[in-house]
Amino acid sequence: MGASPPHLQDETEPSVSVRVDFAADAAVSLLTVCGAWDDELRRNTFATLRRCFTEHPDALIVDLSRLLDPRSESMPVWTTARTVAAALQPPMHLALCVPPDLPLADRMQGLDTGRFLPIYAKVRQARVAVAGRIPQGARITVTLRPDTDAPITARNLVSDACLEWGLAHLLHPARLVISELVTNAVEHAGTEIQVAVVRRGAGLHLSVADGSVALPRLVRPARQRPGLPLDERGHGLQAVDGTAELWGAMPTPDGKVVWATVRARRTAA
Repeated sequence: MGASPPHLQDETEPSVSVRVDFAADAAVSLLTVCGAWDDELRRNTFATLRRCFTEHPDALIVDLSRLLDPRSESMPVWTTARTVAAALQPPMHLALCVPPDLPLADRMQGLDTGRFLPIYAKVRQARVAVAGRIPQGARITVTLRPDTDAPITARNLVSDACLEWGLAHLLHPARLVISELVTNAVEHAGTEIQVAVVRRGAGLHLSVADGSVALPRLVRPARQRPGLPLDERGHGLQAVDGTAELWGAMPTPDGKVVWATVRARRTAA
């Protein structure tokens, strides 16, 4: 077997990482896979992809420029990811970054993957292309100062979105969730806060980005210590955990984003 391309020789430690960027009021996740493709890296990649699909950003870019896969054994993972992304409501834009000198690039191009899985040589190219494909419309955003008015403004933003999109039944749970997320950002980050309310089919995707790298941690009631101030007992995240269908947090280049999905509760027949 020949030597690895120069851009791969110093990046062989297996790893999978994700970060979220905000561009043109859209959330774009960048998943980077590094190292030699083996069973462990495959499992880690699948697990991270599932998390990305759960978080449902507007687009997902998968950077494979530092993946060692001379036999293109990772192909089934990317074709499966294409199918899952296309089936989401709304569909999530997915793009691969594979340098043209890698065998995987030829194999993927030969599959005629179609519009749901475009392949680019560089991440920068993928960012530009993906930004042009993200539809505008069912999204409302605002940048807030970290003061006591921020949660009120965020709640009003959610109310406007629910009424405009015919989702009045989600108004109260969504207001609760966004209020807690913004309150946490005000109290623990103290930076400018970016709030986005996005329609996801019959539900809402709420995100709050701030400049703190510290990710929130849910404290279960059994682990709480009596006598702590309310903000240290994790009551806000408990409310989010009990109200939202799903929630989570991810690092960004400038801090983090905390997100939550709110949908109507299903009632038993």
